Amino acid sequence: MVRAFQGKPVPLRTASTATGTVRVYDPAMCCSTGLCGPGVDPQLLQVARALRRFEAEGVKVERFNLSQQPGAFVENKRVAGLLQAFGEEALPVTLVNDTILVYGRYASREEILAALAKEPTPASSGAQESGKCGCEPGSGCC
Repeated sequence: MVRAFQGKPVPLRTASTATGTVRVYDPAMCCSTGLCGPGVDPQLLQVARALRRFEAEGVKVERFNLSQQPGAFVENKRVAGLLQAFGEEALPVTLVNDTILVYGRYASREEILAALAKEPTPASSGAQESGKCGCEPGSGCC
């Protein structure tokens, strides 16, 4: 697909060649996307749009809200490790293909797209292979 910019064709960057899974673990919000109530956070709107677009392009997208699905946070050992190490300041967490991409903020569409385009690599430490995060604050291990 091509879009014209000042009369010149510009190819759109899409996830059509990227496949995989994106999981977002949100902090506690009143609804599943945080897009409710009188004041909508523009960042949450941008995240929701990006995730819908990835889903439309064939990427599996899952989103979990701490107040509505706390079990999902406990079941994912990497997310649970981040919460244990950093508390709720670790949220939101974005995983791409079961690898933590960013935590403490939302990932941009470009960051997710780049991570989807990468080939998955096997876990390099025994802690990760056994399902334990083993994070130390500032270590970047997850």
